[in-house]
Amino acid sequence: MNAPLRRAGVVVMVLFGLLFVNLNWVQAYKADDYRNSDYNRRVQLAEYERQRGVIQTLGGKVLATSKETDDELRFLRTYPAGEAYTPVVGYKPVNLAETGIERAENDYLAGTSDQLFADRIRDMFTGKETSGGNVILTLSARAQETAFKELQDNRVGARKGAAVALDPTSGAVQALVSMPSFDANPLTSHDTDAAQAAYDKLNADKDKPLLNRAVSETYPPGSTFKVIDSAAALENGLEPDSVVQGGSSYLPPQAGQPIHNAPGVVCPSTLTLKQALTVSCNTAFSRLCVDKLNADKIKSEARQFGFEEDDLSVGRLDGEGIPVAASHTGDMLRPDGQQDPALLAQSCIGQSDVRMTPLQGALIAATVANNGRQMRPYLVQQLKGPDLTTVHYTAQPRPQQQPISEDTAGKLRDMMESVVRNGTGRRAQISGYTVGGKTGTAENGDNPDHGWFIGFVLKDGKPITAVCVFLEHAGSGGSSEAARIAGQVMRAVIADRGGD
Repeated sequence: MNAPLRRAGVVVMVLFGLLFVNLNWVQAYKADDYRNSDYNRRVQLAEYERQRGVIQTLGGKVLATSKETDDELRFLRTYPAGEAYTPVVGYKPVNLAETGIERAENDYLAGTSDQLFADRIRDMFTGKETSGGNVILTLSARAQETAFKELQDNRVGARKGAAVALDPTSGAVQALVSMPSFDANPLTSHDTDAAQAAYDKLNADKDKPLLNRAVSETYPPGSTFKVIDSAAALENGLEPDSVVQGGSSYLPPQAGQPIHNAPGVVCPSTLTLKQALTVSCNTAFSRLCVDKLNADKIKSEARQFGFEEDDLSVGRLDGEGIPVAASHTGDMLRPDGQQDPALLAQSCIGQSDVRMTPLQGALIAATVANNGRQMRPYLVQQLKGPDLTTVHYTAQPRPQQQPISEDTAGKLRDMMESVVRNGTGRRAQISGYTVGGKTGTAENGDNPDHGWFIGFVLKDGKPITAVCVFLEHAGSGGSSEAARIAGQVMRAVIADRGGD
């Protein structure tokens, strides 16, 4: 054989070798990816042959269901409860990525989960069509819809915001709302071009309705962070009646600009720690952090409450859920590693680089209400089989951490009750119930200030709910309006439990 033929033979052999390797790669390693791809039409047809499970509230309100159609894809996913629930429930489109609980519990809802193996076997013998499992959420329909309506109709003209309500004793999420929201039904259309167009329109909206502001975005918390400062002070030997320095302004060491109190706040030169929280005295808390505490103590206290925790989610306690952004205290040090008094003073009033999710705000209030014990938040109460009688999972609440002692929690609870009774949180008051909380106004560059309120409600000393309300760019009166909305959400939870 001459040289050219030998070279050609070698090339052919190499090509056959590469083809063999690629074939094995596809069959052995990539088969599952190709088989399960959203763009594999056979997979889509098979998936839509099975009726997807229902998502509903604990009280039975249907949030997501599937109805039979005459289309090539047999079942259409629909969301009858409307925009109030979209950030939690999410959506399950044909070609786009699913979100929310639809994503977190996709296998169970689709009927392919190992937990539903026995159901599938039983259906094989009975000849019954197999359908997906059903997901029962912890949400209170009354609280969720009240929070959504009050945010939408807020009295300061805020276009964006969030609200979260938790059961302090269990961690169950009673409400989780993001504003603005959107109708998910166009995104699940079997007309994939129409679904893509609907998504593109939402994605281009300047108000970003696709963002879940309750859990996926962080914001400067303003004076709500003073609850963390107060906890650190109490844990380090101070008492509610300990005298602290206040005044109309405070210039931290090495700072270029003094810290002032918010307009209308009267802060005397000396006052108690409880009074400082009640009137929300910026100068008192900045001085407290610089003179009696330090950056390490503040950052440590914040970590105890849940700041700096990555890889968080809220859904099932033992599984994946909706991703939660980490809250951060930011940098309080100079480039040489030494404490920066100016940054510390700003951080202690919830400014500088401090950032918090509304969920974290609700967790802070819930921890204080629950005697210092923080429960892990969750959204999924039960997983039920297709027949709605077989239960494959029931949430078993569990503590997440103990940020503060029971004694400190009691003192802090009393201080926060004073804020609502005598201070900046009066609009959250509920007759016949004990309400505690903390307002927050956070500067945000040249934009209007954010408005915050975190708080809790008790009856005969027992926690009912803890709430955080956030109004983005709310401007003047934003924190007071947040307190009013929080009070309405608390009332909804009370009514849901049979209270007045």
